Amino acid sequence: MIGLKGTLNVIDNSGALLVECVNVLKQKVNNGWGSVGDEIVCVVKRARPISGQASASAAKVRQGDVRRAVIVRTRKPVRRPDGRLVRFDDNAAVLLNNKREMLGTRIGGVVSADLRMKGWGKIVSLAPKVV
Repeated sequence: MIGLKGTLNVIDNSGALLVECVNVLKQKVNNGWGSVGDEIVCVVKRARPISGQASASAAKVRQGDVRRAVIVRTRKPVRRPDGRLVRFDDNAAVLLNNKREMLGTRIGGVVSADLRMKGWGKIVSLAPKVV
């Protein structure tokens, strides 16, 4: 359950490390809370430093950028259809561009299997482990 001002780790190689949610983009269900597979608007709070010799294309995001992201892990337990509860150690997201495509090319961490049902198969296929 990610809401306003909620912080998430970024697990792709876009250059961002920590983002803060400013809006949950979905229908008016669940009163503005986002769960796994929901799209959010976020602000980059911490990003990897940009080295001098690296080109501008290498660093895709800077601190303070407003980006879209999809939630891939939450600390709040999510109930699966078979009755199991799945819960992760942290909240995590993957950054997107305005065309709903991934900003990074790799994913470094575990993602939830619920993403496949919500239409984010590309993220699931790039992830090293799916739970």
